[in-house]
Amino acid sequence: MKTYFRCGVKSLCIGLSFVIAFPPLHAQTVPTELNIVVVEGEGATNNVRQRTARAPVVRVEDQNHKPVAGVAVVFTLPTEGATGVFANGAKSLTVLTDSQGSAVAQGLRLNQVAGKVPIHVNASYRGLTARASITQSSVLPPGAKASSGGGHGALIAVLVVLGAAAAGGGAYFATHKSSSSPGTGVVNPPPAAPIGITPGTGTIAGGH
Repeated sequence: MKTYFRCGVKSLCIGLSFVIAFPPLHAQTVPTELNIVVVEGEGATNNVRQRTARAPVVRVEDQNHKPVAGVAVVFTLPTEGATGVFANGAKSLTVLTDSQGSAVAQGLRLNQVAGKVPIHVNASYRGLTARASITQSSVLPPGAKASSGGGHGALIAVLVVLGAAAAGGGAYFATHKSSSSPGTGVVNPPPAAPIGITPGTGTIAGGH
């Protein structure tokens, strides 16, 4: 009986030591706050001719700066202007954070419009939310011209020239139009230009 008691105590101690050394895998502390840390993509400059862009990467942490796994992170692009699509062909992409709290927006492809590209990031987990923004830039390569807006500029220039020509013709007609006699409906012709006569020397011969 005494020996059995000792073995039982020893087994119990070994069991407690195992539990302390190897805690359950699901024992992740429930966070009370979410924080989004931008890891990659902020301030990146992308060539619009290449269309591919640097993939945005974020890490979600709790109130103690510990990574939180299983957080739903939504990346959203602008609907117009300098924008693009993600690997799914849409302007929004939802990614779950891994064991390190990281989420990557894979396959970002930009359009050919130069400008700032703000990427909005929203994280949600068990009723908690957090927001952040990543701003990238789309630029034209050296010597390239923007494809949008060129045709409109040329059309406006042509219209301006035609308008100026029409205005000039109207002014010319207004200044050169002859006045008509009241009540007759007959347009008087413009006065004839004066003819200058220069006297010269002549010889008169008498008759024979």
